[in-house]
Amino acid sequence: MKRKYKILIGVAVLLITIRLILPYVVLHYANKTLANMKGYFGHIDDIDLSIYRGAYSINNIYLNKVDTVSKKQTGFFKSQDIDISLEWGALFHGSIVGKLIFDSPKLIFTKDKVEIGDVKKDTTDFRHLLKAFMPLKVNRFEVNNGAIHYADNTSNPKVDISLKQTHILALNLTNATNNKVELPSTVTAQASVYEGTLNFNMKFNALATHPTFDLNAEIKNTNLVLLNDFLRAYGKFDVNRGTFSLYTEMAAKDGKFVGYVKPEITNLKVLGPKDKDDSFFHKVWESVVGAAAFVFKNQKKDLLATKVTIKGNFKDPKTKTLDAVWEVLRNAFIQALMPSIDNEININSVNSVKPEDHKTIFQKIFSKDKKKVVNKK
Repeated sequence: MKRKYKILIGVAVLLITIRLILPYVVLHYANKTLANMKGYFGHIDDIDLSIYRGAYSINNIYLNKVDTVSKKQTGFFKSQDIDISLEWGALFHGSIVGKLIFDSPKLIFTKDKVEIGDVKKDTTDFRHLLKAFMPLKVNRFEVNNGAIHYADNTSNPKVDISLKQTHILALNLTNATNNKVELPSTVTAQASVYEGTLNFNMKFNALATHPTFDLNAEIKNTNLVLLNDFLRAYGKFDVNRGTFSLYTEMAAKDGKFVGYVKPEITNLKVLGPKDKDDSFFHKVWESVVGAAAFVFKNQKKDLLATKVTIKGNFKDPKTKTLDAVWEVLRNAFIQALMPSIDNEININSVNSVKPEDHKTIFQKIFSKDKKKVVNKK
């Protein structure tokens, strides 16, 4: 009996010792993996293990991208916590898969002077890093209170635009459940966009040979004044007032896709008292922009809008530019575009031809919109 107790005590001590040492071993492995990843430099402060639920948490991780020309580091990714665990619910469907939950992450896309080949190579290495941290296939992905930035330090003025308070939820990424449904996986996202909102909804098949999805998204009531640095850098003008919205639907199947993008600007004012100190040529350019906006907006609704149809296959995408021009004219002089998603695209639209496609430009302009709003989602 004494020998049995000694063995049990020894096993217990061994397990406790392994449990105490294991987080440091995993932390050392993780930081070594980060150090050996070409094109990036990163560090993790701490790792917590939750063996009883098959999970571990990464605390305070950052990852910088190394510019392949200047060799300087720029911020790329950081997060307060990343919870990596086994998805127990999928076990009842016979699948061993994992889930990732990010708490307050920040992702920064920076415009750098890099070679295209190096960008592809670095991206491949980053995917290898994710696989090293998560050996299981990810079936559930969630982001809480995230931020996504685009930064351009080469422009004048410098640009830093972002989506904040972002929540993203992706479910059934490996088709672990509902695998008989054509579009079994879903992604939804919401974010704050400069006093406006973003809503994104997509259903897709992650295991399909060709991209197969059905999505709709909208950005509503974004304050353009807060985007003046972006407008100055890329448009060489700024605004004193204006609200931007954008609506889009897209579907793809069998290597083909169809959809549209509908941008709208309301209550736009380009010139104002703040422009009194601008140069003469800058004032002239802003006058041209403001005059064009005034001429082509719908005066009754104070709305400048168009609708760009996109269709084709992924090897040869096509946009109907002429139709977009006529949509501007139609919105301005005939009938204002609706400030909403049109609910006219779904997965069955990819291979179908609508009567609208056979209309001439003038028939499209002068025909009344008799579409019925159908909640397809």
